[in-house]
This record gives sequence, structure tokens and C-alpha cells, in this order.
Amino acid sequence: MATTLVNPLDERDPPAGSVPARLATLQSSRIALLDISKPGGSIFLDRLESLLKARHGVSEVLRYAKPTFAKPAPEAVLADIREAQPHAVIEALAD
Repeated sequence: MATTLVNPLDERDPPAGSVPARLATLQSSRIALLDISKPGGSIFLDRLESLLKARHGVSEVLRYAKPTFAKPAPEAVLADIREAQPHAVIEALAD
């Protein structure tokens, strides 16, 4: 019986884009936190939110969550984040 090997990597060329400029400071900024719904992610983000506010003067933390970690974030979640116009987005991975 013949063996077929399948490459699991995405071989498409990524779309061209540019990296946004790094924030000079987090002071008075609005940061979005995206929980990808892995176990422990919300605990990590709770602590991160506290640290961002206490140590870095972040004025507002916006919380979002994917329905499952197994799939990309739905367009509705991404649209909500874009509409909020945060200065930065942090995506949480945990287990």
C-alpha cells in the first residue's frame, strides 16, 4: 500500500502588510485583550489587566473572547475590536 505524505503547513504567500509602529508608552492607552478560550486564559488576562493598569497607567482595558481556540476569531469579534479602536491588542494563550 502506498503512503501519502501531506504537508500541514500553509504554503500560500501571506498578504503584504506593514508592522504598526510600537507604542511609545502605555500611559493613558486603550488596550484590547483577546482570550482565545484555552483553559487558564481568563486567569492570565485578569492578572495582565491589573498589571497594565497599576504599573503602566493603561486607562482602559477592553475584553474579547473567541468562542473556541480551535478556529480563527469570527469576523464579528474582529469587527468589535476594530470598532473599539484600541491602541493595541494582546492575544492570550494559556493551558
